[in-house]
Amino acid sequence: MASNIHKSAVVEDGAEIGEGSVIGAFCHVGPNVKLGRNSYLHSHVAIAGNTTIGLGAKIYPFASIGHDPQDLKFHGEENSLTIGENCTIREGVTINPGTEGDDGQTIIGNNCNFLANSHVAHDCKIGNNVIFSNGALVAGHCKIGDNVIMGGGCGVHQFCRIGNNAFVGGLAGVENDIIPFGTALGNRAYLGGLNLIGMKRAGLERDSIHKCRKAFKDLFSGERAVADAVEAVEKELGSDPVVKSILDFIKASDGRSLCTPRTERDS
Repeated sequence: MASNIHKSAVVEDGAEIGEGSVIGAFCHVGPNVKLGRNSYLHSHVAIAGNTTIGLGAKIYPFASIGHDPQDLKFHGEENSLTIGENCTIREGVTINPGTEGDDGQTIIGNNCNFLANSHVAHDCKIGNNVIFSNGALVAGHCKIGDNVIMGGGCGVHQFCRIGNNAFVGGLAGVENDIIPFGTALGNRAYLGGLNLIGMKRAGLERDSIHKCRKAFKDLFSGERAVADAVEAVEKELGSDPVVKSILDFIKASDGRSLCTPRTERDS
C-alpha cells in the first residue's frame, strides 16, 4: 500500500518512507531519514539527521526527532538516532542523536511510549517497553533498561544507569544508578524499595520476589558498604536469576554511586 503524504508536508529527496505510512500536514522529513512502514506522523512533526524509525511509529505534533544534540561540544560530527518498532512519541517530545563523546549513537528499543514534552538526550541507550511520562527528562549518555517507567517531571543526570523494571517517581531528581526493580523517589532521589508491582507484572515467582526482598535488605540495611555486601548476598542468594541481575548491575558500575535508601540522618 502506498504512503499518504499531505500536500503541505516536505519530504526531502533521499528519505525512505515505508509502505502504508501517513505523513500529515506541515511535517518535515530530512533526506537521511528512514521511516518504517505503517507509521503515522500527525501534523507538524520534524525528523532530521541520520534517523531510522521502525515500523508502526505514531508521532504527534511538534515532536523534534534527530536534530543536533544539545551539547556544546558537538561540532557537526557524524552521528545517528535509531528508534525501534511500535513506538509512540507524543506532542513536543525531543530526541537527539549521539556525539563523538560516546559512540555517536542514540538507540531506543521497541514498544516505547514517550509522553508529551519528554526528552532523550544524546548518546542514550533506552531498552524496550519503556514509558516516559509527561516532562520526563534524561541527560546524555544514560542507559535505561527494559520495562522502566519514568514518572512525570523526573530528571536524570548524565551517565546514570537505570536497571530493568525500575520505577522512577514523579519529580524525582536522579543523580545515581538505580538497581533493577528499584523504586527511586524524591529530590535528590533515594531508593524507596523494590518495584513490587513491576515484579508481579513481569511474572516473577513469589519465591524469587522473597529472595529479592531479602537481598535488598542485606545489601542496603546493614552496617557494611553495598560493595562489601555483594559477595555475601551472591553466595546466599545468587542462584536466583533476578537477584543475580541486581548483583551484576551493581558490579558493573563504572564508578558512579548507587541510589540507596534514605537513612535517619537524611530524613
